[in-house]
Amino acid sequence: MKEAATGLGIAFADLDAYLANAIEGFTALGAVTKFGTGQSNPTYRIDAASGTYVLRSKPSGALLPSAHAVEREFRVMQALAATDVPVPQMLHLAQAATSPSGRAFFVMRYLPGRIFWDPALPDLARGDRTAIYDAMNTALAALHNVDVAAVGLSDFGKPGNYFARQLDRWGQQYLASVASPDPAMVAIMTWLTTQMPDDDGQVALVHGDWRLDNMIFDASAPRIAGILDWELSTLGHPMADLAYQCMQWRLPNHGDMRGLGGIDRAAMGLPTEADYVAAYARRRGLAAITHWPFYLVFAFFRLAAILAGVASRAAAGNASNPEMARKYGAAVPVLAGLATQIMRDGVDG
Repeated sequence: MKEAATGLGIAFADLDAYLANAIEGFTALGAVTKFGTGQSNPTYRIDAASGTYVLRSKPSGALLPSAHAVEREFRVMQALAATDVPVPQMLHLAQAATSPSGRAFFVMRYLPGRIFWDPALPDLARGDRTAIYDAMNTALAALHNVDVAAVGLSDFGKPGNYFARQLDRWGQQYLASVASPDPAMVAIMTWLTTQMPDDDGQVALVHGDWRLDNMIFDASAPRIAGILDWELSTLGHPMADLAYQCMQWRLPNHGDMRGLGGIDRAAMGLPTEADYVAAYARRRGLAAITHWPFYLVFAFFRLAAILAGVASRAAAGNASNPEMARKYGAAVPVLAGLATQIMRDGVDG
């Protein structure tokens, strides 16, 4: 006899009936298995007679305003289905008011393939490493070239200076997440405020968490099968995504947040940060990228603010993976230190 509980706060039989009614062709729920990774929105593999699916839900407990927006994830991936940006097939969105768990969740088609957790890609051939980074660069340029009006996302973000809005949002969320703010984080917020570039009018669909382990690659080729984790996506400045990924070039290649720091990138077939940025600029038709130190400092601050919130949820008992959440909380001062180094020394410091 199957377990009555699913881990979702929904009885097995009730989830089976709900999915059979909501998803065309769904039959005979067989198993519900929680993925061990992921800190924000708990995610489950759904095995059924009709195939394999993925269910992604808001977590339980009190949530910060605008956080855990699975509804936005569903909407953006559904909108990108007909573009050059690879995404899983969306099947159903359950709103909180009608969800059998009382929490919003969505169901998408399961994508088989590979997820790489170490950005140095040590187990791959040199040529495949080069190709994977080129595929990420190509997909990022494709995302930022999406015509948001054509895909129905013109209202997916607010007008005005994206970085000013984001600094206000994450600054407030950081301060709401900690009992005593880190002085380095406060200094970074002040620096970002004083160094804020004028709004240059660039607006694109941004992913918000663009990194290697948020992508599923084809099982046998260096090709992206699907890009995941769109919770932080919005209309914003494309440099936010580019700088966010380029944090990896500065993070150390050890611990729970692995980067490319200390790696012999030339020997490994990995691009330098400058080469990666230049390739992106060519693909976007950009003559130059200015204010790069600001974008990098902002990326480190934003991630530190997010991880502070994860740690806060862990302390309150609401994190999807409490042990990893605590480790991420310990990374906040490391990220703040890297941002401070760029503030002091510039991008070549």
